[in-house]
Amino acid sequence: MIILGITGSIGMGKSTIGSMLEYLGVPVHESDHTVREMLQFGSPAWFALAAEFPYFSYPQIYGKHHFFNPFKESKRYLKRDALGQLVFDNERERKKLEGVLHPFVRQAQNNFIKKHRTLGKDIVALDIPLLFETGADQRLDHTLVVTAPAFLQARRVLSRPKMTLEKFEGILKSQMPDGEKVARADFVIHSGLGRAYTMKELKKVLHTLRSKPEEEAA
Repeated sequence: MIILGITGSIGMGKSTIGSMLEYLGVPVHESDHTVREMLQFGSPAWFALAAEFPYFSYPQIYGKHHFFNPFKESKRYLKRDALGQLVFDNERERKKLEGVLHPFVRQAQNNFIKKHRTLGKDIVALDIPLLFETGADQRLDHTLVVTAPAFLQARRVLSRPKMTLEKFEGILKSQMPDGEKVARADFVIHSGLGRAYTMKELKKVLHTLRSKPEEEAA
C-alpha cells in the first residue's frame, strides 16, 4: 500500500484535493480533524493538555459547559480561538501544545493506515499541514504539495471569518515557504487553474503512483 502525504501552506487548497481524492476512492486522514477531537473534554489527550495548560495558569483558554440540571457538574472545555491566540506568536507555548498533540495524531494516522491496509486499499493519503516542518515526510512513500499564486492564497485566506492581515502574515512566518515545499515534493498540483484542471492533474498523480514498480512504491 502506498502512503501519500498531502501538504501545502494555508489557503492553497489542501481540503479541495482531499475531497477529490475521496471522490476518486482514496481514503484521506486529516490531521486537523484529529487535533479538533483531541481538544474536546474527555478525549485521550485531555488530561495531558490540562497538565500542560492548567486552568489556574491559563484561565483565558477555558470555557465552561452549563447545564440546566443544577446537580450536574459543569465541564470545562478548551476555547480553540483563545488557545490559538496563546500559541500564535509564542514558540514555547506552541511547542508544549505540539508535544501533547503530535503523538496522538501519529497514533491516529497509524490506526488509519492499518485499517485501510486490512481493507485492501492500494493508496491512502495523510493530510498533514506541517508535513515537512515536523519531518513526517521521512515516514511516507511520496509527498504531494498543493500550491497557488500568492494573490489567490491571500484572497482565500483573508475571506475567512476572524482572519486579519496580521494573523495571516504570522501564520506564513510559522510555515515553511511555499517555494521550499514545492522543491521538496514528489508531486505538485496547482489549485488556482480551475477544478477540472486540478482533477485532471490529480488523476495523473494517482496513475503514476499505481504504475510504479512495487519495490519502488514500497
